[in-house]
Amino acid sequence: MHDEKLLKQSRLQVATDVNALVQVLQWFEQFAAPLLPEKLLWACKVALDEGFTNAVIHAHRHLPQTTPIELELKVFPDCLEMRIWDQGEFFDLQAELETRLQVNNPLDEHGRGLIWMHELTDELSYQRQPDERNCLFMRKWR
Repeated sequence: MHDEKLLKQSRLQVATDVNALVQVLQWFEQFAAPLLPEKLLWACKVALDEGFTNAVIHAHRHLPQTTPIELELKVFPDCLEMRIWDQGEFFDLQAELETRLQVNNPLDEHGRGLIWMHELTDELSYQRQPDERNCLFMRKWR
């Protein structure tokens, strides 16, 4: 059962720029480091890195660099939730992930980030929102 008592949350909006990853990871560290054990912090940081990078490189590849990517972190007593909203085309994350897991070629860089996000988090989804954005959701239990 999920404890719904929100302990802390933060939001960040950055441009579609892979160089903004430095700002995203600094924001994450400042927010989460005091609250999470090192192993959990590392897993979530890698998953967030992959999710953000995928939004820039894949979801926003045909969009202007000024297109915003929004991120949110929420800490509960029993988990950390991370959300990344993009404005790109929707894709079926579960189908792509199943394909990547079946191929399971560690030398194939395409899709490796999805596998890492899947392995480093306990819940992973990608859904189209009513406002026409997509939301990548990741949850890691403590």
